[in-house]
Amino acid sequence: MDDTNLLVGLDIGTTAVKAVVADAGKVIGAVAVNNKGMRHGNIVDIDETASAIKQALKEIATKTNAHIYRVVTGIPVGMLQLEKASDLINVSDSGQEVGNSDVKRVISIAIKSGVKSDREPIAFFPNHFVIDGTDVVDDPRKMIAHSLAVQGIVLTAPTSPLHNIKKAIERAGYQNNFFVPTPLAIASVALQESERKFGSIILDLGGGVTTATVIRNNQIVYANVDYEGGSDISDDISVVLSTSKKDANQIKLDYGYANPALASVKNEFAVNSVGSNGQQMVDEVYLSKIINARVMQIIGRIKKGLAQHDALKLPGGVIITGGSSLLQGYAEIIANAMNVKARVYYPDQIGMRNPVYSVAFGIVNYAYKMSDIDFLITSSIYGNDILDQNEKMVTKKSKRPTSANETKVKEEYNRRELSKRETDSQSKLKNNMHNNEKGIRNFFKKFFD
Repeated sequence: MDDTNLLVGLDIGTTAVKAVVADAGKVIGAVAVNNKGMRHGNIVDIDETASAIKQALKEIATKTNAHIYRVVTGIPVGMLQLEKASDLINVSDSGQEVGNSDVKRVISIAIKSGVKSDREPIAFFPNHFVIDGTDVVDDPRKMIAHSLAVQGIVLTAPTSPLHNIKKAIERAGYQNNFFVPTPLAIASVALQESERKFGSIILDLGGGVTTATVIRNNQIVYANVDYEGGSDISDDISVVLSTSKKDANQIKLDYGYANPALASVKNEFAVNSVGSNGQQMVDEVYLSKIINARVMQIIGRIKKGLAQHDALKLPGGVIITGGSSLLQGYAEIIANAMNVKARVYYPDQIGMRNPVYSVAFGIVNYAYKMSDIDFLITSSIYGNDILDQNEKMVTKKSKRPTSANETKVKEEYNRRELSKRETDSQSKLKNNMHNNEKGIRNFFKKFFD
């Protein structure tokens, strides 16, 4: 196996670290390892988190018989802020074709203009480029320009939490290449093109955090974060049934329903309880009512924020993912509570048909689908070596193809520019000759008048 084509998508979650490895875009392995170093989406113990990352990447390397050296990590939406960014550079006083270096330069200074103190850039999404102040284009390369401007959105994350993530990965013995916003990673695999364009809600039911992200026109337009999740449901079960957190979590997975209507009082199971002579019998309905109480609290808070931004009217509805979506009945509960259509997303690849892998799978899919200009932007943020490290990762299929029409437009634009300059040059030459002739006549006139 050619290890240079391998890429690992790393999802550092509150309860588990998930890693998915892909070879030229094809998933070949996935693992999930318990994480004790985070609380409600934040790293509270770097060493514990590093240990979980190291174990996950070691296991996946063994599983796939490959050397893992290229890692891309997800950044949760709760850490992200969106800022407008724009700037202008001079390409050439006489005009010349825009190259990669020009694109990187204008993006770099635009990002700097949009990043606030104590925050770092994660990603940049150009709305458009502007050539010579008039021509609006998507890709300015190979077009003749005097000046080049860019307008877009920069996504930033707080410096301190971002430092902790980087440090945990480094202590695990690996180097992170770049970061990907997790909602966009999920959207790349869980949403259809029309859902990304016309508007949908991604509801990520994590272990420590529940997030609702609105995606419209392929961009993040709103996010609502609730700092409760699957671990809080397990805590409730642990307290009510007087059992250990470990047993409570397993009981939740084995017998729990988000919707008590799906449970049956006839189905009972034994629970190892403290102070009750070893075990007590509990039925599914009682357990599911414990679960549902917390679920409805979380959904209620999430719904309030979404309703205030008219997100519940979007045609795509709610796409549910994350580990807690394994609880049966979640889609029905959300559909009824929010009056929307809802479905649960499961990755369809063999060996990872589990919603816990949605983010990690989305990361590798997102990275492999990045175009060459996307990598120019990424290299502007994370360093010039990012293109060299990922050159083989960007296959011909994944690069944004230049259409015949686009090439024709650029060629026509350049012909028009060159023709205009030739006309201007000839006009200036005639004016100069005329002025010279006029000057000579005036010179001789002084002597012969």
